[in-house]
Amino acid sequence: MKGPAIFLAQFAGDEAPFNSLDAITKWAAGFGYKGVQIPTWDARLIDLAKAADSQDYVDEIKGVCAANGVEVTELSTHLQGQLVASHPAYDRQFDGFAPPQLHGNPTARQAWAVEQLKLAARASRRFGVTSHATFSGALMWHMVYPWPQRPAGLVEEGFAELGRRWKPILDVFDENGVNACYELHPGEDLHDGVTFERFLEAVGGHPRANILYDPSHFVLQQLDYLAFIDIYHARIKAFHVKDAEFRPNGRAGVYGSYSNWVDRPGRFRSLGDGQIDFGAIFSKLTQYGYDGWAVLEWECCLKHPEQGAAEGAPFIARHMIRRAERAFDDFAGTGADKALIDDVLGLGDA
Repeated sequence: MKGPAIFLAQFAGDEAPFNSLDAITKWAAGFGYKGVQIPTWDARLIDLAKAADSQDYVDEIKGVCAANGVEVTELSTHLQGQLVASHPAYDRQFDGFAPPQLHGNPTARQAWAVEQLKLAARASRRFGVTSHATFSGALMWHMVYPWPQRPAGLVEEGFAELGRRWKPILDVFDENGVNACYELHPGEDLHDGVTFERFLEAVGGHPRANILYDPSHFVLQQLDYLAFIDIYHARIKAFHVKDAEFRPNGRAGVYGSYSNWVDRPGRFRSLGDGQIDFGAIFSKLTQYGYDGWAVLEWECCLKHPEQGAAEGAPFIARHMIRRAERAFDDFAGTGADKALIDDVLGLGDA
């Protein structure tokens, strides 16, 4: 595993040092981060179309990062991925994820999003990274709680359509040797293990359909985030290190009561302030040979983002595990000896 790294989306802004790639990577490196995950929708940090077509431009970005002591871990298309599949009920809200000239035109907006994902696949290859962070989008989220009863066949057709939209995109990722890693997230059709399996079936088990593991979203859903690793570790190709807590009470539970984040029973927290057992997570990912990056995604309803960033790098570093190269009891080994083995098993005279 590599790290610590930081997702820049929650920090980028119009004021220094958050308004340029050079300044923000210096800022991140100052806390001890070794890598940055770049949101491709933020023109202050990257020109995605240019990165897809120009190795010189990508080398320039890599050079800026290297000079400041970090490297690019992954690119992100969370906002564009959302628009690959979006129910019309959310059109007005999701228009803001696309350029102004596409507002009010869902068909053109979706076509733009698909092209953005394909550009991201090509740009990722130029950066030499093998994983990409994104969302699946959602055609069915408004149906997550079935009242009135869902029409028969709706879920099956929803996943079939999601597969039809994503399969050509995944093929481009495959052509470029990059894994598309879906952050399983409430609000997306892919939000847990079962929905990921249904999607995987819809895309024919596509080798580039993989997972960005973020345990915070599983805490808020009351899903076993450690057992999830045991089940899906082969598909986990990216990792957001984000904390959360779930403290239900007599008035509110999983759904949050339309409350602001600070008043919900389920809340995102800065690293170390929530309930997640990161020692167990890092141990399991190491056990299964995860060799990607550990990337802080800071989201907290209480703590200032810069304090969260400052505390995040040493937190991740403390949890990083250098994989053992030999067994702890090798010192007591007696070597390989066929005669000894047969004797110990009582097979010597057989």
